[in-house]
This record gives sequence, C-alpha cells and structure tokens, in this order.
Amino acid sequence: MFKKLHVLSVKSYLGPLALTFFIVLFLLIMQFLWKYIDDLVGKGLTFSTLSELLLYTSASLVPMALPLAILLAALMSFGNMGENLELLALKAAGISLYRIMIPLALLTLVISVLAFFFSNNVLPIANLKMKSLMRDIQQQKPELQIKEGIFYNGIQNYSIRIGKKDRKTGVLYDITVYDHTADKGNVMVTLADSGLMRITPDKKMLVVTMFNGFNYSEVQGEGRNKQKSNDAFRRDKFDKQLFYIELVGFGLVRSDENLFKNSHQMMNLSQLSFEGDSLINRIDSGTLFLYNNISSINNLGKKIVSNTQDTDSIVIAKPLLFDSLTNNLKFRQKATAITFAINNARSIKNYIDNEESTYTFTKRRINRLYIEWHRKFTLSVCCLLFFFIGAPLGAIIKKGGLGMPLVVSILFFVFYYVISITGEKIARDAESTTFFGMWISSFILLPIGVFLTYKATHDAAILNMDFYLNLVKKKFKKKK
Repeated sequence: MFKKLHVLSVKSYLGPLALTFFIVLFLLIMQFLWKYIDDLVGKGLTFSTLSELLLYTSASLVPMALPLAILLAALMSFGNMGENLELLALKAAGISLYRIMIPLALLTLVISVLAFFFSNNVLPIANLKMKSLMRDIQQQKPELQIKEGIFYNGIQNYSIRIGKKDRKTGVLYDITVYDHTADKGNVMVTLADSGLMRITPDKKMLVVTMFNGFNYSEVQGEGRNKQKSNDAFRRDKFDKQLFYIELVGFGLVRSDENLFKNSHQMMNLSQLSFEGDSLINRIDSGTLFLYNNISSINNLGKKIVSNTQDTDSIVIAKPLLFDSLTNNLKFRQKATAITFAINNARSIKNYIDNEESTYTFTKRRINRLYIEWHRKFTLSVCCLLFFFIGAPLGAIIKKGGLGMPLVVSILFFVFYYVISITGEKIARDAESTTFFGMWISSFILLPIGVFLTYKATHDAAILNMDFYLNLVKKKFKKKK
C-alpha cells in the first residue's frame, strides 16, 4: 500500500515540477531577450548562433528557475490533494502528513544534490560560453541596411547614398559614394546612374557594381606648400565599375574564451578556493612588504639626521623624538633634516594610499570569490527549504491549479530574493562576513518551513479566513 501511495505522490509531484520549471525558465529567457533586444536585433545572426546563445542562457538561469519551480510544484501537488480530499482520506486511514512527504522530500534531496553538481561543474562553463558569445554579439556591427535617400555611414571610410531601390530586382538607382580612405575629406566622389550591391558569402567584402557614372577626385597642388587648388580636379567617365569595400566588424568574430576565465562566475569550488587563498597570501605579503619599506625609510631618515650631527654630541633618547635629534643641529642642517622629513612623510603617505587602493580592490575580489563559493551550496539548500515551505502550505491552503499557489509562490520567492540580494550586497561591501551575507536568507526561511510543517501536520487553520473571523466574533461577544 505504501509503495503505491509513494508512486502516486511522486507522479503527482513530478508533473507540476517539470511544467513549472520550463514555464519559469521560459519567462526568464524572455526577460533576458527583452533586456538585450537592442544587441541582438539587426545583427544578421544565424539560427545556430541564436540557439547556442539561448542554450547557454538557459543553463545560467537554472539557479533562479529551479527553487521557484520546486516551491510552486509542492504547492500545486499538495494543494490538489487537499482540494480533492485525498489528504483527508489518507489521514483518516492513519497515514500522517510526514509519511506522505517522505518520498517527495527524498526526491527533492536528490534534485538538490544534482543541483549542487550542476552549479559546481556545468554552470561555470555555461557562464563562460554565454558571456563570451554575448560580448562577441555586442561588438558585431548591425546588418548592412542602406535606406533610400539617406547617407549610410556604417561602413568604415565610406559614405553611401542611394536614391531609389527596386525591391524585386535589387537594382539601385542614383548612387553616390564618398571615399574617405585617403583621410583628406570629400576629395573622391563617385556618381552612378544605377548599380547592384552584394556581400560575399564570408561577409568580409561588399561588392558594388555601378553603371553609367563618373569619378570625381581633387588633384593635389604642386606648389611649395602643396596646397589643394579649387580648380584642379579630375573626372573619369565609366560604363561599368566595380567597387570592393572591406567590411570590418560585420561578421561574428569569436574571441578567446580564456580571456574570461578569471571571473568568479566561471570557476568551480576548487578554483575559487585556490584563487581566494592566493589573494589572501598576496595581501599578507603586501602588508609585510609595506611594513618593511616604511621601517627602512624611517631608519634611513634617522641615519641621515645622525650624520649631520657631530659624532661626539649624538645622544639618542629612548623613545626617539625628533626634537632630541635636532637640538644640537645648526640652522641649515636643521632645515635640511626638516625638509627630508616632510618629503619622507609625503612619500610614505602616497605609498600607503596606493597600497590601500590595491588592498581594497583585492579585498573586494576575495569577497566576490567567497560569495560565489557559498552560492554553490545555497542553491541546494534553497531547493530543500522551498519544498518544506510549499508542501505544508499546499496542505493548509487546499487549493490546486495555478491560481492561489502561483500568487503565494511569487510572494515567497520575492521575499527570499530580496533578502538574498541584500545579504549578498552587504557581504560584497565587507559590511558583514560572506558566510552571514549568503546564508541569512536560508536562516530566515528555515524557521518558516519548520513552523509551516508543524502547523500542517496538526491541521492548523492559519490561512483560513473563517477561522480568524470566528475568533473576532467570539471576542466581540465576550465584550458585550
């Protein structure tokens, strides 16, 4: 009996889980496309390039989609069982809510472990490829589109204008081309009655075939200063002429992915730990080096001051004071010592300021590394917590479908997301430890999950409005 019950409960849970996961993932992908729509439209991207980008983007959005899907699926499955009185029948048969939740909790535990391995092994690679491909797409120039009656300046060193375009034949009329390759202004102009344009298959060259036109070019003067003469120009007539214009930046050029490997989002646990320990050692060695440098500068200053005095009259007090060193100096020697001390203090201050900025940058880098290190674990824990929030809530609400469960899921997820982002910010700004900043959301959700599970197993009506209305009515009756 229990095996059949477990199989039925798992089936009722897996369906909503798969459905909600892909729905949430689809919505997040749409949000991504809406955010970067200006970088993607008009670039002439192939279907394979777009598919590759969406595949990597989908993998990078799993950490946000999976916890919300688990919360919504748990709410829906237990809400459906409560609405159909299945939970009531099982409890009447002596089966507690704990026993009903055990197989689903074990399944969620397996999903959480898989989510950890995904976050540690697959997610860094997906982030690396997605960031690299997105950067290449953003650097690509828009697709070549020359409109009628407007000068097109998207091609480097050329300005092209067409008067009219035949949509059926592709023939262009009234063509004007300004050639700026000589970097001397509008000294070379080509006018043609008609022509054709085509791009080579590798998208590296634009071939312009022009018919019945003229080439105009200004001739350089032959005087001492080689100034241009307004009257000296050259005109060449042609029946047919070919222009080969190099297209720079129009094709998708894939950059080296190794350029992005040092980012914290592209590392697994071992790489994050190694990089963090290396930076901590660098800070320690830099602090020791700073201390030794300042000590050596101070010792040099003491030596210079002592060399300006008579060796017979040197008496160094302990602790060492500047006045005790300069009392026996002459005026010029004292001025030299003071000038050296001022320059010494300024150099030390500049050196400390530079080291402080380096330390701040390195410390932020360390915080980001350890934030990402903790994030690998918070994803798995978040999946478990959301199950133990969604399952008892569904049993209490007793509403299935996508209505009430969807509203409650979004409210809880927004609550979790705001706390998580706030904790990450204070950890990144070193206002708290990275452990506290990354785990504060889990610490807050844990007692909520325990409380809801306890109330659901004891049939508490914490979300039943009639229960609270009856309490209010009883209080008013007592007062009367």
